Amino acid sequence: MEFGFEEKDFLACCGSTKFAKEMALASPFASLEEAVSAARDLWFNKVDVHAWLQAFSAHPQIGDSTSSSHHATPTSARWSKGEQSTALATATGSTLQELSEWNARYRQKFGFVFLICASGRSSGEILAELKNRYPNRPIVELDIAAQEQMKVTELRLVKLFSSKAKVASTTNQYPAVVAKKVEDRASIIGGHLSATSEATAGKTSQISTRTRPPITTHVLDVSRGSPGAGIEVRLEMWKGAQPRPSFGGTEIGGWVLQGSSTTDNDGRSGQLMSIVDAVDAGIYRISFNTGKYCPAGFFPYVSIVFEIRESQDREHFHVPLLFSPFSFTTYRGS
Repeated sequence: MEFGFEEKDFLACCGSTKFAKEMALASPFASLEEAVSAARDLWFNKVDVHAWLQAFSAHPQIGDSTSSSHHATPTSARWSKGEQSTALATATGSTLQELSEWNARYRQKFGFVFLICASGRSSGEILAELKNRYPNRPIVELDIAAQEQMKVTELRLVKLFSSKAKVASTTNQYPAVVAKKVEDRASIIGGHLSATSEATAGKTSQISTRTRPPITTHVLDVSRGSPGAGIEVRLEMWKGAQPRPSFGGTEIGGWVLQGSSTTDNDGRSGQLMSIVDAVDAGIYRISFNTGKYCPAGFFPYVSIVFEIRESQDREHFHVPLLFSPFSFTTYRGS
């Protein structure tokens, strides 16, 4: 049983014409999971920055029910309105005014609309995240916005498949169980995307409010203009006799392995540590086996050392690496 869609269907999920065209060419898909996998591969590995910016431009301004983008399809505009329903329902006049002002500041700084997967988020949460991301460097914010766009795309693919399955089941093209499976997948994805917003709203639970480990990383190979796939990554924590490692000091027995992984096709590492609400304060080192990845390069390996203070134990630390065989850059992500 396969699901076939047209380019306009995928354009409603993501406003990039390049993305929509490639997804239509890859259609039909045997399952929602297959479509999501193809979408992620296209978005992070094959389309360029121009496609990202085109997709961003199809989104209305967060918190403004009257705004719309002339790049958006009717279906996309309708879905955007539904995705922002919680934000609009929880907004006050002063919150909407502040959102409008910060949206304008954000667009002026970065050149594109503030993008966040708004489904299930209150206006206060969105405003807080906007303010939190505003100080970012443009290259950092572009990456975050692309990740948020993928969340939106995945959520809309669920809606697309769900509607297709319901229509098909009523016309006896597919058994009703197919529609039920798609709806179940929608619940799983919706729950995953709303987990973070529930945590920031202050809801208490015995279950971890995180949906990912507190320390993550990804690698971008700037010499190729693509994610750095297949790079071995190690995360260690300082447990030496001294309170902290010193430059040029002896490190034997000081670093204790927390976890290791290998970057996937998106350049992202697997789980380097357990998913916990509060990460242990201390000094960490994340190392990349760049020598194995590029034997002819200048760096046999790259290590980044950073400290997590007790006041930061519930924050998320994303440590990206922008790497080429002869140079590298890193920064603190969110």
